[in-house]
Amino acid sequence: MAQFIGTGRRKTSVARVRLLPGNGKITINNKDIEDYFAFDTLKVIAKSPLEITDNLDKFDVFVNVNGGGFTGQAGAIRHGIARALLQADDEFRPTLKRAGFLTRDPRKKERKKYGLKKARKSPQFSKR
Repeated sequence: MAQFIGTGRRKTSVARVRLLPGNGKITINNKDIEDYFAFDTLKVIAKSPLEITDNLDKFDVFVNVNGGGFTGQAGAIRHGIARALLQADDEFRPTLKRAGFLTRDPRKKERKKYGLKKARKSPQFSKR
């Protein structure tokens, strides 16, 4: 029985994804995707590589994700599923690349600078 593995990252989230031949069940941290994500948009983001390649009902997806918030985790899962699909069949590459699912999103939280309240927000200025 073939299994395909992909690692996805987004912000501080890391998702380890396993694809097994099956009927489309998605399990994230031992919970169903419907129970794990509260918002429908996050479910759509996580499933998008399977939908765009017409594999939604061909693979069971098992995900172990940690770090970050829900949005970052959904992006990491999408990245991991896309990478695992490439292992399954390399003909998916043009479709996934055109959709931008193979590119690791480099945006991260900017560090806080001294003398400022946040990364760029400065303290209130008082003229007198």
